[in-house]
Amino acid sequence: MSMTWQDLEQEQPFAAKMLKNSIEKKRVAHAYLFEGDHGTGKRAASMLMAETLFCEKLINNYIPCGSCINCKRIKTGNHPDVHVVQPDGLSIKIEQIRSLRTEFSKSGVESNKKLYIIIDAEKMTISAANSLLKFLEEPNSETMAFLVTDQSQRILPTILSRCQSIAFKSLPPELFIKKLQDNGVNHVKAPLIAAITNNLQEGLELDSDDWFAQARKIVLKLYEVLKQNPLYAMTSLQDEWTSHFKEKAQLDMGLNLLLLIYKDVLYVQLGKEGQLVYPDQLDRFKGDALQSSSRRLSEQMTAILEAKRKLNANINPQLLMEQLVLNLQGGPSFV
Repeated sequence: MSMTWQDLEQEQPFAAKMLKNSIEKKRVAHAYLFEGDHGTGKRAASMLMAETLFCEKLINNYIPCGSCINCKRIKTGNHPDVHVVQPDGLSIKIEQIRSLRTEFSKSGVESNKKLYIIIDAEKMTISAANSLLKFLEEPNSETMAFLVTDQSQRILPTILSRCQSIAFKSLPPELFIKKLQDNGVNHVKAPLIAAITNNLQEGLELDSDDWFAQARKIVLKLYEVLKQNPLYAMTSLQDEWTSHFKEKAQLDMGLNLLLLIYKDVLYVQLGKEGQLVYPDQLDRFKGDALQSSSRRLSEQMTAILEAKRKLNANINPQLLMEQLVLNLQGGPSFV
């Protein structure tokens, strides 16, 4: 399910207005930066813009028809003049940008118009970013760029200065929770999904994802056994956690889910029960809140954030989780 202009206008009215005006006035910039939190629809909006700019039968001067050959090929990722660059592993490498520049030095296959979208643009290596900068410094009037990022502060200021920045805002959690519930997500899962994404399509996919449902159960179980002895927690890691959270992105999700549990317990201490993302665990968390200090909860949340940082630094995942278990139980750090 791809984004429509109606979706964009509802979810990101400011971004929609800016982009629509630029199309209708024929003042589309040669480079845009779509910035905002994860799940706010930036990537989908960049694909919508690609369809709009290449559509052969625009409706009302800005709505792509969805049925012409260009719209269909962009939807399936097969348009010869629309290129999407994504991280290769942990980063976007200079070879990827050089390949893009080589491709764009040729004439367009079907017209002179060419468009490229760089996903997670903050993950460009320094050499890749400098290579892209040369590209942006010599803009071709028929070449357009969309840089998509969750962390614009990590992008070179010289690149930022050559892009028109458009901010994508997160919906307030309570509004997004209601939106999820209106689309069939139950009241127990909706707050947790809203804490992970602000994108409706992504939220609905999480709701129907068996892996995510199982992840929630495993994380809650680990939290429970962490209150017992270290052996139980290590056994739980071996039996369930390691086999479920296999890939780095999955492990990062698991750590996020775990962090949100400790945040909920802190919310109970602060009398903010209405903001829990695990509302069905309120009774359990009430007991835990009485037995733990806010300082200890803060230390535990810091330990999880540190584990997330180390995960991105390529520490061995098994060692990382074993250390985290000890830290959450108040044991020593050995990495």
